[in-house]
Amino acid sequence: MKIFSEPEAGSLIAVEYEAESFNGGPCLTTITPKSTAPAKTKSKSKKKGFEPRIVAFCCNWCSYAGADLAGTSRMQMPPNVRIIRVNCTGRIDISFILKALYQGADGVLISGCHPGDCHYTSGNLKLRSRFVLLKSLLAEAGFEPERVHLQWASAAEGDVFARGITKMVERVKKLGPNPVTRGA
Repeated sequence: MKIFSEPEAGSLIAVEYEAESFNGGPCLTTITPKSTAPAKTKSKSKKKGFEPRIVAFCCNWCSYAGADLAGTSRMQMPPNVRIIRVNCTGRIDISFILKALYQGADGVLISGCHPGDCHYTSGNLKLRSRFVLLKSLLAEAGFEPERVHLQWASAAEGDVFARGITKMVERVKKLGPNPVTRGA
C-alpha cells in the first residue's frame, strides 16, 4: 500500500511512504524535494521569521494516535510539521532520517511507544540503540545532532506529543535553517 503525502503550498518536502509487513520490505521509499529549484536562503539564517520544516516519524500504534488525539482535542501544535506514520519506530532506518535532512527538513522528530509497550515487543528498543549511532553520524554529515530528537508518547498522551513537537520546533528555530540545504 503506497501513501503519498502532498505538502502544503510553499513546502519543499514531498513524502512517499510504503507500508508493508513488519518483517519484510522497505518502509519508506523516497523523500524528494517538491521543486528541483534550489532553496532560497535569507542573508541571516536566524531571522525571527524563520519557521523550521519538521518531519515527524510516528509509530502507528502509539504516537500517531497520540498526535491524532492532540489534533482532535484542539491542542496547539505548530503547523510546519509533516507527520509520517510508520508501522513501528523499529522499522525506521538511519538513512530515512539523513535523507529527510538532506532533502530539506530542518529537523526530524521520531516518536514511538514507551519502552516495554511496543506493539511488536522490541521495535522501539531497536530504534533506541540505532539512535545513538545516528547522533554520532549527524555531525559527520554536516548536521547538528540537536536537529533530531527521540520521544516516547502513548496513544493517550496527546498532550505529551503536542509539547514534544512544540519543543522540537523551538529547538530547531534556535539552530536556524538546515545548514546543508539552506546554506546557513
